[in-house]
Amino acid sequence: MIIKWEVTLPELTGSEPRFAYVYLPAQAAAGGRFPVLYMFDGHNVFYDADATYGKSWGMEDYLERTGTPLIVAAVECCHGPNGERLSEYSPFDFRAREFGPLKGRGRETMEWFVNVFKPTVDSRFPTLPDRAHTFIAGSSMGGLMSLYAVAAYNRVFAGAAALSPSVGVSPGKLGELLRTAPMEPGTVVYMDYGSQELARSPGMRTAKLFGRTAVQLMERGAFVTARVVPGGEHCEASWERQIPFFLNTLLYER
Repeated sequence: MIIKWEVTLPELTGSEPRFAYVYLPAQAAAGGRFPVLYMFDGHNVFYDADATYGKSWGMEDYLERTGTPLIVAAVECCHGPNGERLSEYSPFDFRAREFGPLKGRGRETMEWFVNVFKPTVDSRFPTLPDRAHTFIAGSSMGGLMSLYAVAAYNRVFAGAAALSPSVGVSPGKLGELLRTAPMEPGTVVYMDYGSQELARSPGMRTAKLFGRTAVQLMERGAFVTARVVPGGEHCEASWERQIPFFLNTLLYER
């Protein structure tokens, strides 16, 4: 079951509405409480009709088919024409090839997730709201944000899944964050990249940054699963096929 409603992020886009989505597992009808996975680019998570390129992750189909006892809460990004999504989903100022200099507003995004969206989800739905049962995931810039969230907001998120994360946006600042942010030992991080997208990176730059990021997390005591997906591409169809891998990693009984 998916509940869909409009929300606003006043600090980012004023009164302009966007959609939030919450998936409730079938087991919720019988009572009980459930872990929560927060996701970026919510319009791409469940419905092909809402997805930017006409193909979603098919998350509901997977969860229903497997009977996974998990709540998924996702929020649509801003679709503005001037790099607004990139700005919302970057913790750091950077230069985008197609837009020039952009201000990183990832902190504002995460403050809204943590202080507005999460309390709303916890109050309306049968969540297990504690850190041990709270996770975050995303792809591309959403993958970068997931790494940022699990480091900068480690008190909230016990684990993150970062699929094809944009680690090249500001690798120095990301590395500094991962080295210095307070992080609980045993924080769980799943990371992957598709072999096809890595092959297109000049000098294998992205592969090197990806490996460096995984090592930095392991040095902080995180439990890291890092994969190169054979034949994997930078698209929802490829990320959909990784759902069993990252959910099994995040939800593994510890």
